[in-house]
Amino acid sequence: MDWQTQKVVVMGGSSGIGLATVSRLKEAGAHVVAVGRGRAKLDEALAGLEGRGTVTGNALDCTDRAALDGFFGRLGGIDHLVLTLSGGEGAGPFKDLGLTSLRRGFEAKFWPQLEAAQAGLAALRGDGSLTFVTAISARIANPGTAGLGAINGALESMIGTLARELAPLRVNAVSPGVVDTAWWDRFPGDVKEDLFRQQAETLPVRRVGDAQDVAHALQFLMENTFMTGAVIECDGGLRLL
Repeated sequence: MDWQTQKVVVMGGSSGIGLATVSRLKEAGAHVVAVGRGRAKLDEALAGLEGRGTVTGNALDCTDRAALDGFFGRLGGIDHLVLTLSGGEGAGPFKDLGLTSLRRGFEAKFWPQLEAAQAGLAALRGDGSLTFVTAISARIANPGTAGLGAINGALESMIGTLARELAPLRVNAVSPGVVDTAWWDRFPGDVKEDLFRQQAETLPVRRVGDAQDVAHALQFLMENTFMTGAVIECDGGLRLL
């Protein structure tokens, strides 16, 4: 693929997996439109990115459907749409899980990804790609992850149907495992450090992931025009344990 001819929108492009994807695609030569909620954070994140391509930033609340429709209407045609929008709620043992918290988890990830995907169809090239980022919680049975599994499993359950319904647009997802991003900063430092140590000791790859690992998988799904209806597990083997 000649990335210099490709225009990509990355929703959630101001941090973590989204920012790593923006950086990777810029290096490849693409024109990338990075979308984030806050202008200051977005500008700071994009400053100094290197590569042959170009990056523009757009501050947008992806829970606002009218704003999404306006954004894609102004943008013109795009080749790829990547959805890395996420939140931090929904984890914990089921008997103690606040269902209001779980609802907020859906509101922060499931609904914004669907709203952005639906709004983006007006701009997407007919045989381009639409790629979701879910999580391996949808595919494992770890105690304390039932709520996260529900959010991500709901997204993953739609991938195959959307791939058939929207063809020849290609629809795929990447399902990350434990990846060292700001998502984990909500935990106390010693808790995070201990968890990462345990993961590094038990995962088959003997390390936790980083955002570039997932960005690599996302780029592959955009590049490979024979891939659709797939969910790629980028989890270091966590689903095998």
